[in-house]
Amino acid sequence: MSKAFVKEDENDEADDGGELSSALPAGKNYITPGGLRRLKDELRKLLDEERPALVKTVSWAASNGDRSENGDYIYGKRRLREIDKRIRFLSKRIEIAHVVDPVSQQGPKVKFGATVTIQGEDGRKKTYSIVGVDETDVVHGRISWISPLGTALLSGSEGEAVTVRTPRGEEDLEILEVRYKPLR
Repeated sequence: MSKAFVKEDENDEADDGGELSSALPAGKNYITPGGLRRLKDELRKLLDEERPALVKTVSWAASNGDRSENGDYIYGKRRLREIDKRIRFLSKRIEIAHVVDPVSQQGPKVKFGATVTIQGEDGRKKTYSIVGVDETDVVHGRISWISPLGTALLSGSEGEAVTVRTPRGEEDLEILEVRYKPLR
């Protein structure tokens, strides 16, 4: 059948952008309590505010007649599909979330939720918190537990050296400090 006769929504229904299945090993969505709260807040905002307002706009635009050249209608329907796709994605992520509170962890071994201070071969110190895939924010020092650096650090303990593969090759890092603190 030609694509001209396929409703656009049919393709969107099963599509999660490939993000849901490809980013999580064995479907484990480890996340901190703060990360889960942010996902739920975004979902609530989409369901309670953005989507209803957009539905109202699309209904108004549809009542104006010819929809083929109606920019408000065309853009609104497109944006509505994007919102619905994001709602499905967030709902699935929240459904498979496995919350790990960093405060409940302890010891010198690096585990999920740890805030780790490392020193590279160049002598520079950096601090990273190991968080869930949906919480990654490198600018603020939050790295995913499945990233190359996160994976390398999870195999180490305070005082040990770990090797991480980078685009420039392998780099040895010394783990100077491991702390477990609340992550907002």
